Parts: sequence; C-alpha cells; structure tokens
Amino acid sequence: MLTDLTLIELRDKLWAGDVTSVQATEAVLARIAAVDGRLLSFLTVTPEIALAQAQSADQRLAQGERTPLLGIPVALKAIICNKDVPTSAGSKILEGFRPPYDAFVTQQLKQAGAVILGMTNTDEFAMGSSTENSAYQTTRNPWNTALVPGGSSGGSAAAVAAGLTFGALGSDTGGSIRQPAALCNVVGLRPTYGRVSRWGVVAYASSLDQVGPLGRDVRSAAAVLSTIAGHDERDSTSLPHPVPNYEAALTGDIRGLRVGVPREYFVEGIQPDVEAAVRSAIQKLADLGAEIVEISLPHTHYALPIYYLIATAEASANLARYDGIRFGPRIQGTDVRDTTMKTRGLFGPEVKNRIMLGTFVLSAGYYDAYYGKALKARTLLGRDFQRAFEQVDVIATPTSPSTAFPIGERAADPIAMYLSDIYTVSLNLSAGCGISIPCGFDGAGLPIGLQLLANTLQEPTLLNAAFAYEQATEWGKQRCQL
Repeated sequence: MLTDLTLIELRDKLWAGDVTSVQATEAVLARIAAVDGRLLSFLTVTPEIALAQAQSADQRLAQGERTPLLGIPVALKAIICNKDVPTSAGSKILEGFRPPYDAFVTQQLKQAGAVILGMTNTDEFAMGSSTENSAYQTTRNPWNTALVPGGSSGGSAAAVAAGLTFGALGSDTGGSIRQPAALCNVVGLRPTYGRVSRWGVVAYASSLDQVGPLGRDVRSAAAVLSTIAGHDERDSTSLPHPVPNYEAALTGDIRGLRVGVPREYFVEGIQPDVEAAVRSAIQKLADLGAEIVEISLPHTHYALPIYYLIATAEASANLARYDGIRFGPRIQGTDVRDTTMKTRGLFGPEVKNRIMLGTFVLSAGYYDAYYGKALKARTLLGRDFQRAFEQVDVIATPTSPSTAFPIGERAADPIAMYLSDIYTVSLNLSAGCGISIPCGFDGAGLPIGLQLLANTLQEPTLLNAAFAYEQATEWGKQRCQL
C-alpha cells in the first residue's frame, strides 16, 4: 500500500513517475477516513485544500521540478498557523480561530510544494506528555489504542506511525517531539533552538519552544528539516546560519564517533526493558565503530524543577494575552475583571495549573527565591552539556523512562506525568539538538526510543549517527496493525 511507504520512498516514486501526488494524497485521506475514528490523531482534515495542492504539485513534477517535499502529504500540529484553517492549539479559548497568515514553517512547506492534510491533535497549548490535555479529544497510540501516544505532539506522532501522513511537524518545549516519537516507534527530531523559526507558532515557553519534524525514518526527518530550517527576520531568536543539505550528511559511517553515556540517566525508576534496549543500542553503535565514553551531567536531577519553573513563568506571560479583550473570544461579564475571569475559564485544568504556578514564581517576594534561582541553575545545566561536548560528539540516553502507559493512569498524578519528560527536558534548557529513533520493544510489544543529543547546530552529526544505527537495525521498519 502507498501508505506503508516512508516519505523518501514515496518521493522516489513521485520522481520516477510511478505515482502521482493526487494518488498519494487520496490514499492517505482514505486511510484517515478509515482509521482515525479510532485514533483521533487529527483535529482538522482539509481534503479539498490537500487535493488542490496535490494537483499543483503534479504540474510542477511534470515540468521536471525536483525538490525534497514536492507532492508529499504532511500534517501540522495544531499550534502552527495555517492560513484560514482552524488552529486551536488544542484549547477551547482558540476554538474556531482561523489564522489570517501562515507560520514561517507553513510557508516553507507550501513553497516546497508539500501537501498539507490538516491539523493534528495536541495537549492544550502544548502543555502535556500524553495528549490527554487536549480540550477536544484524547489521541490513541496506534500500537495499542488503550494507551497514550505521548505528548504534546501525540497527534503528529500517532498519524505518522499509523500511515495517515508521510511526515508531520510537532513542537518540542520539554520533549514533546521526542517522547511521543519514542512511544509510537517513529523518528522525532528537535533541532537547535533558533534553527527553525517560531514565527506563527502559538507560544508556550518562548525560550524553550522549537518546531521539528516527525517521520518514519531518519532520512525523512532530514528532508523535512532541510525544508523548514532557515533564517527568518520576524523571529528575533532565528539563527542566521546557512542551512546545510542534511540528507547529504547521511553517510552511515560513524567510525571514530565519540558517544557519551551519562551515568545519571540510568538510575532507579527506568523500566527494565527500556534500559536493556537502550544499552543494546549503545553497544550496536560501538559495533559500528563508535567509541563509547562514560560521562557525567551532574545537574541532571535539577532539570525537571528548573523546567517547570521557567516554562510555567514564560507560559504565564505568554498566555496573559488571552483576556477577552486582545486575543481569543470574549465572555462578557459585569466589568473588565469579570469578563477576564469568565473568558479565562475556557482554559483547561493543566493550563490553569501552569499559569498559576508561573504567576506565583514571578510574583513579588518569590521571584528571586524561585525563578531567579532556576535561571542560575539552568546556566549550570548548560555548562554540564558544554563540558560533555568537549569530550564527545553525541550523547546517548533513553528517550522516555517507560513505554506507553494506559490512558487515564497518570491523569490524577501530575508528578508521575511530569517524570515522563525526565530524559528530554535537559536539552531544551541547555543547547544543541536531539533525536529519538526506534530501538526495540518491551515485553508487551510496545516501542522503545533511543535518544541521541548533539551540540548546537550539529544536526548533520546527529542525523548521521541516528541513520547509521537505523540502517543496522530493523526496529524502525516495524509497522503497527490497525
């Protein structure tokens, strides 16, 4: 079936003329109609727009144009502005919002000739690790629909894993691309902060948010990154560095690559099957010629509290605009205060929790005690990584301490839920880039992810290390049965 192909395999067929973009688009739209009623990975599907884009792509292909994503059906996480298409961020406070413009990444995809199928589900404002915090629906894991797909980009990860799209964009504030990628057996890449513009992306925590791709294999993720990366003057944090050809970096040769293994990441609490699979993956890297080096990231145990102080503080500031006056709907009250309170009542419980925590740590008398200290600790954590990258080229860790868990299991225990991101938040707080790739299955047949991290703008090295492992194993080729 066409929907079993990777993005790159479909591209090869498009370039050879064996299939048209319209045929590929019709195939995934039919699969969405057939199975997404069980998965609930999409919030909005736009078949008319997608087929029109596919027809345009076929014309460009017929004229001999060959670009990495021309004619490829992809999906967007519902926090990424897509002109005139509902972009709710998974929240009732943005229900029915149709952006009057495209985000930078959406522009890049459209200019490249990609076919945009619609908007995927997300935890509200990307705040969550299971996609259970969406105000609209809970996405199911395609490997077992009683389980979560991870979050907050769970809709994108589930859609890619189930063959509902050939690639998707997610966002990663504390692991929201990598963690669902691990739980759904796909590849998820969090680029260097500033490598991909955040312009037109609904903000959660501005110093941590980063858009990145999800795909069925490493080459697919590289092709998408090559398209969406680049400088954007509308984003003050956008990096001005030229964009390399990420696909060309995938040689598969990692002889002499130094791979760091942080001792702090293999501690009590990790699921035994996960530890075994990740250690086996590290050994495979050694078999391929990499040098394995034990390293230390001593401030790792502070990462979660640092993250939940800084991220919530930034969320408190960013979400202040949804007040019934400037942004979002207005629920009229008796006065301005009452109007604001009623309007903000549309926020879900998790978003309210994070706004309140963020407002508290920024308030007079507590700023220095909490937020100020968190910023200083973030600096120390960043120095840990810089020292580590003086010794090694990449760092190898588990992506998640466990495989997918049952829907509702951690809903009443926020600490257990937050621990889902214990291996991913450090990267967002420091620098560099990270990727999750399939590396095995647990005893229940659920996917396990290997996380690789590299220094700032070292995506070519990171992708090649991931590619070498992927080519030497069969984990990523396994498909879920729906």
